[in-house]
This record gives sequence, structure tokens and C-alpha cells, in this order.
Amino acid sequence: MDNLSYVIYVCLTVSIGLMLPLMEKKTRRVMVFMLLGVSACLFVSEINSILLSGFGGDYYYVTTNITPLTEEIVKALPILYYAVVISDDRRALTMNAFAVGVGFAVLENLVLLVQNIDSVSVLWALARGFGSGLVHGICTVAVGFGISYIKKRRKLFYCGTFALLATAASYHAVFNILVQSKYQYLGILLPVITYISIILLAKNRLKKRS
Repeated sequence: MDNLSYVIYVCLTVSIGLMLPLMEKKTRRVMVFMLLGVSACLFVSEINSILLSGFGGDYYYVTTNITPLTEEIVKALPILYYAVVISDDRRALTMNAFAVGVGFAVLENLVLLVQNIDSVSVLWALARGFGSGLVHGICTVAVGFGISYIKKRRKLFYCGTFALLATAASYHAVFNILVQSKYQYLGILLPVITYISIILLAKNRLKKRS
């Protein structure tokens, strides 16, 4: 990743970091995980750059077969740590996981925006926001939500974690394949439909409880 990415990273994290002492505990925790997502994006981008060079610069192959796996593993690390060391509360894990995914997408989108500033548009921004933004959030939430179920089941923890990461990486890979094909609109619709379905299911569960 070039120097510009580090400049954007510093500007973003310093500005948000200065707000943390003024926030309430729960809000601060979510923002910390968002910053962890931003940091994960910077870290994994270095790894992806090395892998891209190792595969002869084959961008399509790397983004559809390699980066979904590396990105989902790195994004899952703070969520796994929180679940194992601090708390396996499902609500907290879900919120933290989505914050990590959104943070990751924020830095990724900002870097792409600056690198392509002469050719981007509002439509591009909407596509990146609803596409990449939701994909990163949804994939990390899937891992966080699943971890809350399997954390206390030792026999399922390791294989369950592997299955969650594989599922997230596969979903991510499908998105990357679609957005780089003539079916780009399906790639953008995929996370939107998934997100709406999750929201509706969550609301139905709340109604049943009440």
C-alpha cells in the first residue's frame, strides 16, 4: 500500500481517536472496534500487495481467490479475541463485528476514492457504500454472531470457527466475482438483500420476545 494510504489512515484514526475519551462506554467500545477495522484494512492491504506480486500481478485471481480469505481472517481476529477473553455476549459481538467491517470498508473506500478521484461519481460512491461497505460488515457479523453460539461448545469451537471463516470468505468471493463481471448490479444487490433480510429477521425476533 502506498504512502497515501498511511496519510489517510493517520488522519482518520487520529480524528476519531480524539473523540474516544468523550464517549460513553458502549459507544466507545464500538468506535474502538471500528478503528480496529480501519487498522485491519491497512495491515491486510500490505499482505495482499505481497500476494499480488507473488501471483504475477493477476488481480482478478487474487481478488476472487485470495483476498477474501486474508481479509476475513484478519477482520475476525479482534472479534475472536473479544469472544474468548472478554465476553461472548451475542449483542455485543454483533455490534463489534459490524463496526470492524464498516471500519475496514471506510479506509478501503477512501483509498480507492483518492486514487481514482478524476473518474469517480456519486453513483460510484453509492455502489461502494452499499456494496463493499455492507459486504465487509455482513461477513464479519456472520463470524461474530456464529462465535457467540460455538464459543462455549469446545468440541465445535475450532471446526465451527473454520466453518464461519470459510462461509464469510466464500460470500466475499462471490461478491468480488460478480462486481468484476457483466453482472455488477447483482454484486451490489447481493449484500443489500442480505442486509435487509437480516434486519427483518431481527425485528421479527424482537416482536416475538415482546
